[in-house]
Amino acid sequence: MNATIDVGLRNRLNRIAVSLYFFIPGFVFGSWAGRIVFFKEKFNLSEEQLGFLLLALPVGSLSGLPFSGWAVKKFGSKKMVTFASIGYPLMLLLIGFSQSVTMLAISLVAFGFMGNITNISNNTQAVGVESNYGRSIMSSFHGVWSLAGFASAGVSFLMVSMALEPKIHFIMVAILVWSIMLYYNRHLLEQDINNFEHGEAAAAGKKKTGSLFTNKNIIILGLIAFGCMCCEGTMFEWSAIYFKTIVKVPENLAIIGYASFMCTMAIGRFISDGIITRYGKKAVMRVCGLLVAFGLTVAVSFPYFPTAMLGFFFVGFGVSSVVPTVYSIAGKTKNVNASVAMAAVSSIGFLGFVLGPPIIGFIAEASSLRWSFATIGLLGIMTSFLSQKIESNN
Repeated sequence: MNATIDVGLRNRLNRIAVSLYFFIPGFVFGSWAGRIVFFKEKFNLSEEQLGFLLLALPVGSLSGLPFSGWAVKKFGSKKMVTFASIGYPLMLLLIGFSQSVTMLAISLVAFGFMGNITNISNNTQAVGVESNYGRSIMSSFHGVWSLAGFASAGVSFLMVSMALEPKIHFIMVAILVWSIMLYYNRHLLEQDINNFEHGEAAAAGKKKTGSLFTNKNIIILGLIAFGCMCCEGTMFEWSAIYFKTIVKVPENLAIIGYASFMCTMAIGRFISDGIITRYGKKAVMRVCGLLVAFGLTVAVSFPYFPTAMLGFFFVGFGVSSVVPTVYSIAGKTKNVNASVAMAAVSSIGFLGFVLGPPIIGFIAEASSLRWSFATIGLLGIMTSFLSQKIESNN
């Protein structure tokens, strides 16, 4: 009985620790996002110049993808989570103290690079904790990331209202992050799922040496991640524009579309684990894909304030569970190391996040913004279809 209690307590502490390590990157990234306007005004950047500058972030993230999977596999996710959680706020400080556009661009590349290491190492830890629980809990970790984004937005608003420069703001963020680390680092998993010495997991871990390029599961998961993150990127960057130009709401209400999406995405991530446990990952992803398609169909077919907001609500619920579930399945794919598999899936998915918004712009230029959003809806149907091709335990 005592052993059972000890195991249960250990699992809970692991879950709390990993949840907080998901909060860290969400809060750090949100802190940067909340101060972009400051840097635009500081360096007197045009919209086009700012757009080119912001490309430094995905460049850094993409450049870190090959390193992330290798490093987590070689050194273990605990060491890399620790390394990234020290380095990520440091890169934020580097941004805060940038005195030129060149320095800011270099800092953003480094910020993106470190952010990718954080992403892969955190998700590797999460897969291990989920394996110990024996049920789906991955979405809740990503839900904490979403909550951190809301929290950082509130703090950024406060910092701006107090007229504090980003470097002071970012120092406070770094101190908070490192304080969390000091206490909760000891509760991270010591071993990744590939190294667990029990049952089928240990046997599977010894076999995880296959090629990513011939693994059908990884390719399918990558395509699903691509479609979902293409939709996410589109909603992040175009939802307010859609509400202003197509729905024709006043400028101060344009953010409602984005808020609707973010709200239901966060809620969906906290409630979906129980649904996944009951109905299975493939079934939930099939429904999620259909929700994305349905939501965008409603928003495009009836471009009025209440219907467009309702449509974006459905899109948020649809998107919420897909990427966490994809990571969960990828981390347990046979014949592939967990961290390497997640790095590969993340690579393909992130391309969707980066390419989605420009594609929307090209389609909108050639036809209309409504047609471009309808095109993204097709990716929801693709997600629903491909989810049935996945090899999964449930």
